[in-house]
Amino acid sequence: MIRYRNVTFAHPNRPPLLRDLTLELEPALTHALIGPSGCGKTTLLYLAAGLYAPLSGEVSVAGKAVSPGRRETAVILQDHGLFPWKTVRANLELGLRLRGAKREERRALAEKALADTAMAGHDRKFPKQLSGGERQRLAIARALVLAPDLLLLDEPFSALDAMTRERLQNRLAELAASRNAGASSGADAGNGLTVLLVTHDLAEAAFLADRIHVMGRSPAGDVRIRSLDNPLLAEVPPAERRASPRFLEACARIRTVLEETFVGEAP
Repeated sequence: MIRYRNVTFAHPNRPPLLRDLTLELEPALTHALIGPSGCGKTTLLYLAAGLYAPLSGEVSVAGKAVSPGRRETAVILQDHGLFPWKTVRANLELGLRLRGAKREERRALAEKALADTAMAGHDRKFPKQLSGGERQRLAIARALVLAPDLLLLDEPFSALDAMTRERLQNRLAELAASRNAGASSGADAGNGLTVLLVTHDLAEAAFLADRIHVMGRSPAGDVRIRSLDNPLLAEVPPAERRASPRFLEACARIRTVLEETFVGEAP
């Protein structure tokens, strides 16, 4: 789904953050990028969104070079990106309206997205009337209503309290599993949802991600990535995952790989 080939990237007047990086993220899976601050996690997400352009190399999504505004890509950032002067429903339908969807279609799709994210009954409220968790659920609903095949998430739950964060993680896990039921990494993968999640939270990565990409730096300062599969997701449903011994095993394995990959002060 996402392919970084020999990518070099640098912010203006700064040394390269990424140098000749190659990484491939398979479709219809949830991928987590985890590592210390400043190692390039958000940069990789912005490159996949087309918000950044590499100095050299190529970033492609679904076999095509990335360009800003790809219709099938949805991005959710920490600040939610909601319009405060619009109601929940107006925020939710904006993307559909811009795509020319008819009123009946917009209403039907909005109702389903509200139900899927447990936001039914909030449609006439404004963002300032919502809790932090409700605003984040609205951001997720607004992304999913457009039926993306790629969902990019940059620390989406970091500012929430623990219980709200767990509830939203549960909802995201359920939605991804529902979209990917019957999809595979083969010919049918286009029917599924690929998720790229940037997080600092080991437990969040273990709970949500099929594949975890641990980022660090070599002694020379180059970014290095170690990828590992997470068998927990295939073996334990979301409702039972946190209480499973396999969950603690997955967290411990990620921590070990992170400590081995990280150079410098322990994270």
